[in-house]
Amino acid sequence: MLLSSSLGAKAWAGLDPVEPAAFDGEVALVADPVPVGAGMRVSVRAQGRRYEGWAYGSAARRLSDRLAGDRISVTGSVRPIQPLPDYQAARHVANRLSIDRIHSHKSGSLPYRLANWLRRTIASGAESLDDDRHALLTGLSYGDDRYQSPVVSDDFRAAGLTHLLAVSGQNVAFVLILARPLIERFDYRGRWVLTLGVIGFFSLVTRFEPSVLRATVMAAIAATATLLGRDASSRRVLALAVALLVLIDPLLVYSVAFRLSVAASAGIIAWAPRLANRLSGPRILADALAVTVSAQLAVAPLLIATFGGVPVASLPANLLAAPVAGPIMMWSLSAGVVAGLVGGPLAHVIHWPTSVGIGWIQAVAGWAASARLGELRTPHLLAVAVGAGCWWLARRRLLRAVAAWGLAMALLVPAVALRISDPPFHTVLDSGVEVWREHGTTVVVLGSNRSTERLLEDLRRAGVEAVDLAIADRGTRAQRDQILSLKERMWVGTFIAPPGHRVGGATTVQSGQRVLVGGLVVEVSSHDPRLVVVVW
Repeated sequence: MLLSSSLGAKAWAGLDPVEPAAFDGEVALVADPVPVGAGMRVSVRAQGRRYEGWAYGSAARRLSDRLAGDRISVTGSVRPIQPLPDYQAARHVANRLSIDRIHSHKSGSLPYRLANWLRRTIASGAESLDDDRHALLTGLSYGDDRYQSPVVSDDFRAAGLTHLLAVSGQNVAFVLILARPLIERFDYRGRWVLTLGVIGFFSLVTRFEPSVLRATVMAAIAATATLLGRDASSRRVLALAVALLVLIDPLLVYSVAFRLSVAASAGIIAWAPRLANRLSGPRILADALAVTVSAQLAVAPLLIATFGGVPVASLPANLLAAPVAGPIMMWSLSAGVVAGLVGGPLAHVIHWPTSVGIGWIQAVAGWAASARLGELRTPHLLAVAVGAGCWWLARRRLLRAVAAWGLAMALLVPAVALRISDPPFHTVLDSGVEVWREHGTTVVVLGSNRSTERLLEDLRRAGVEAVDLAIADRGTRAQRDQILSLKERMWVGTFIAPPGHRVGGATTVQSGQRVLVGGLVVEVSSHDPRLVVVVW
């Protein structure tokens, strides 16, 4: 407890804000640059601190092909991030670096160069895949989800499948399976060293994400226990791994990904074996269902507290998609490397099964997003817990059947809520988007929210299936991109924007004009600097 307290205080002391000042020097990239709108965001380290770096224009273009471990010489300015969000604290970032110019760059150390070579090789071998499937392949293989489209990202969120794109224990296990023929050629000490080397290198490839850290440390502890000839239960291994990680990096407790990873692991360890034994039917299906249900129940309280709900579609979606994700990952790390080395038509042939498998997962996610099955909230979760508990404790077949029906009803209520409820005339969603609905006619004002993913998520949660009139009140490029993504997800009729807009295909409107949409009247009361409308 003393060690934990002192290390925690030291970690927080490293997050002190800097005074706003100019910056000129060399920085090391801690993570891969992420495209955000017209700029690039990247976590960097300089002078013993971590910064959230932002670059636009020519600096963003020069940064786009860099990867973690590379070093760049930059000029810009630094300032503190205030207030500091928890997710930034979990990344040890308390200050922001605005990058004006990039003067030069050089590759990182040998381990980083090898890891970056592997990532680039796998990515180049899959160039025959379309953009969405290519982005999903890199996510499934080594957790790189930077180039997923907003529609695909929201589909996976609606299906509860985002964990497939975050590297976890399954990926570590598959990597060790691939390395097993080499590892088994050595004695126990050699196997231990190679095992640690393989999981350490894989952690570097996947950028030491919190879920990867949990999985790799658990694997390292299990390998060490085997070397020492000691039995170590899964619960003990998980407890030791979490304790060790939190001591080394106390700020991990603020990482939502770390919390979800630990909760899912604990749920699988505690409940999956016993639940599988109670389920009838083929063992492979019973085991898969037990693991999925245990993990979903364990993370449900965290998901509700953090994101507001658990998709009802996540259970069937995981049963359909998760078994396919593992083989894709193994194939990409083995045959995918070969495809990257040979390229050309042969690479296309090698990745034909990859395209089929990813297409299946993508179809499952798309179905879950369009099914409108709703989300489990706190009351629903309590009802599910009571139903599951009654089913678990019931000894007689009749009582178990009654409990099963009660459990099914607890899931059915939120699943049909969006379809049977009468939506309000006017709704302001969490992202600031305004929605008017009357007799099947829907009008949406996009508002100032710049996140397309947030827009799609809010409209999906509100049960919006089609938009008769979309109003780009500012007419910016961000709203243009939002409308394009919205048209991928659902039917969009007409869209309007103010004078001087940048939304291709939009109708320009000015103050005093009225637009009739079904039974709704939209009157523009102002267009400078943005459209202000009154709807009745």
